[in-house]
Amino acid sequence: MNTLIIAVFCALCVFVYARPDKYTTKYDNINVDQIIKSDRLMRTYINCLLDKGRCNPDGEELKRVLPDALHTDCSKCSEAQRKGARKIIRHLITNKRAWWDELEAKYDPERTYLKKYEQEIKKEGLRI
Repeated sequence: MNTLIIAVFCALCVFVYARPDKYTTKYDNINVDQIIKSDRLMRTYINCLLDKGRCNPDGEELKRVLPDALHTDCSKCSEAQRKGARKIIRHLITNKRAWWDELEAKYDPERTYLKKYEQEIKKEGLRI
């Protein structure tokens, strides 16, 4: 689950590639709590990811990086990006389940990642 959590919102903390083998650390100091507290801001990113709304430049980058992060188990993420993503995903699953379900339907329709991280999900105490 940690890797799934990281991958899904890794790009909230990582929007531009710095090197081909790592994402930029430009956004490592992003205030994740501020994003979590703002339904408007969170929904803007979700709508962007779901092709339901306009994307700002960092939202576009998020949408570009997310499939790679999912595919590579966020191997290009920094530790700060992993922690931030984990926190955002936990918030979505716990408090904004419908939003999480929308993202899961688009980015993991066959529940491949869910199955892959089933043990980690249980370890995190989350119910999917």
